[in-house]
Amino acid sequence: MTDNNEKLIQRRSLLAGVGVAAAGMSVAAATANAAESGFQPARHSEDQWMDKLPGTHRTWIDTSYPTGGLEALHFANNILNANAKAYGGDDSDYAMVICWRHYAAPFAFGDEVWTKYGEHLSKTMPMMDPKSGGAFHVNPANIAGRPDLDNSGNTIDETLFRGVKIAICDAATRWYAEVVAEASGGSAGNIYQEFVASAIPNSRFVSAGVIATTRAQEYGYSLLYAG
Repeated sequence: MTDNNEKLIQRRSLLAGVGVAAAGMSVAAATANAAESGFQPARHSEDQWMDKLPGTHRTWIDTSYPTGGLEALHFANNILNANAKAYGGDDSDYAMVICWRHYAAPFAFGDEVWTKYGEHLSKTMPMMDPKSGGAFHVNPANIAGRPDLDNSGNTIDETLFRGVKIAICDAATRWYAEVVAEASGGSAGNIYQEFVASAIPNSRFVSAGVIATTRAQEYGYSLLYAG
């Protein structure tokens, strides 16, 4: 059953990656056509924060599954490291956002939520601890010294310290609250509020990760899909 689940996740990740890549090419083509026609995308107050982040480069790392959610931390640090090494740049050069949406949304929740609901979150994502085989009871994206995880040792705390921001899918957060409520016998509304209250620093909720990812491209962010 585990092998089947892993194959399903790999297939979904591949399809998602192809889909986002295709979407990225479509947006790029549409942008080129728009430039010729004089088209300007509409602006909305909900998206203005994207335009206010300081930096001379803009990067949006989109992710929707657990593996990609961890890889996003690795990729973000790789970009910043390469910018420093190859270009003599600084972390402040980048307006960089990691978008945790879909099944990756729980990476944006604090340890208090993982301690309380880790069993349900780990099973639903699904993401079990490769070392113990059991559920995580702290946020796996913030565990240091675990090269067996897909973040290659790059933790949330270290990544946020470098100025990277996090976009959290509110739609996925609400869905997880419903799933956890059904499994635990709790209130979806109360659990949702716990998720929101525990959100990691340098983060903000967006109505849906998918729309935020497309809007970011309208604000000049280069799209990188992790997963």
